[in-house]
Amino acid sequence: MYDDIIDVEYPFDLGHPRMSLYDRSSQFMPFSALVGYKEAVLETTRITSDKIILDEEMKEILDNKISFIKSKFDLKPSVSITYFVPDSKKKGGSYRSINGYISKIDLYKNVIVIDDKKILIESILDIDSEIFKDM
Repeated sequence: MYDDIIDVEYPFDLGHPRMSLYDRSSQFMPFSALVGYKEAVLETTRITSDKIILDEEMKEILDNKISFIKSKFDLKPSVSITYFVPDSKKKGGSYRSINGYISKIDLYKNVIVIDDKKILIESILDIDSEIFKDM
């Protein structure tokens, strides 16, 4: 079938340099017609949680814990706080936990400062500490 051309030498264009293998391979790279589409799909599928609304009993327990920590503030108790962080891009958010020592409880501004991070008291879900065993 190709017997007539199998031994014919390839006619190279001597006036035009050959393309490097790197440049040739770039022809076959994937092409994305919709720039940012993959990121948009990933953002849409990212799951957020709804904020849990505390009932009156849970709010009272949390208030008692904060008052107890204030009374034992000189002991510098180590605490673990679980709090809600709203998502900046979509409805909902996520719950995070932080462990450390409370440096300030400001009931006027409604914040607790732990390791230089301000946490709104209204976003706190739970506070845990070893000192609550004395309660």
